[in-house]
Amino acid sequence: MSDQPLRHQYRHQDCQISPAQPCYQGFFAINRYTVRHRLFGGGWSAPMQRELFERGNAAGVLLYDPQLDQVGVVEQFRIGAHRQSGSPWQFEVVAGVVERGESAEQVARRETLEEAGLALAALHPIANYLVSAGGSDEQMALYCGVCDLSGGGGLFGLAGEHEDIKLHCLSYQAAIEALNAGQFNNAALTMALFWLQLNRQLLHPAAL
Repeated sequence: MSDQPLRHQYRHQDCQISPAQPCYQGFFAINRYTVRHRLFGGGWSAPMQRELFERGNAAGVLLYDPQLDQVGVVEQFRIGAHRQSGSPWQFEVVAGVVERGESAEQVARRETLEEAGLALAALHPIANYLVSAGGSDEQMALYCGVCDLSGGGGLFGLAGEHEDIKLHCLSYQAAIEALNAGQFNNAALTMALFWLQLNRQLLHPAAL
């Protein structure tokens, strides 16, 4: 066992990736690549083909009101959940795709206004992670957004983007109970609530 920090020992030249071959272009894009990379034991892998779902970067926000000790989550229909034993309507953090020229923080604030009708007082970074690097390039910048949830929720979303979004405002305790009961079965919301459990005291009104 080593006490040295864990670091990648590989460089970009340790993999060879062909130009993209388009497979599909619709609401999202899928491209095919031929890939070779260096092996841990030495030498190179055989060429392999991989399809990549190319969505790009996104930003997500867990809404939290430290004055009321409430959490805001949004609910909307998701096609990827339609085979689940439960509902295809998912509880999620506010989220959106980072467009060209935007920063993740700008997207977080814009999407919070569009999906929840709220302005953020502060943004606290949680993580910046690859959602599923085995088949997608999507990278999520995840935040906790301090805001005023005293309005109690409502219906939001842009009709031009076919959005039908419901904002739920829960007590912190109710949100954690729902998490523990398996009601929040997506990575961003789960990760954000774990972060809030560890950092909630830092967001107490006396610390703002």
